[in-house]
Amino acid sequence: MSTIVTRPLASVDDIDHILAIEHAAFTNPWTREMYLAELANPKVSRFQLAANAAGQIVGFCSYWHVVDELHLNNLAVLPEWRGRGFGWALLSATVDDARAHGVVRALLEVRRSNIVAQSLYARAGFDVVRVRKDYYTQPVEDALVLACEPLPHLEA
Repeated sequence: MSTIVTRPLASVDDIDHILAIEHAAFTNPWTREMYLAELANPKVSRFQLAANAAGQIVGFCSYWHVVDELHLNNLAVLPEWRGRGFGWALLSATVDDARAHGVVRALLEVRRSNIVAQSLYARAGFDVVRVRKDYYTQPVEDALVLACEPLPHLEA
């Protein structure tokens, strides 16, 4: 297993890393403007980054704290770094941050075809609670809505 370091987003300069990961991971990535808007709302919007032993940012999680709920927006790892624990480390750091801020439940959407992500979330205690028909574009696909309450205690 690789050395994994997670940390909150430190500066707007980190957005370039997030965008590179977005483009490698998603068919319909968020834009720089979308991330700048997220950064402008620090009471709700948060980010965790994951770096390898060399300090290269290889993954990120963007999420919201809305009252007592965690909403995971995007969690992605560069393809060449997948399967090495970075996704789990990001999810663990995100849940720890949420718990420290009084969050008690979590919610997210995942593509029906994204079995790897579904496995990660199931391992953390998330369950499918409903389906959002045709939620995703490029390609059009249903989203599975996953929820977890109470927040799990994850070991990084």
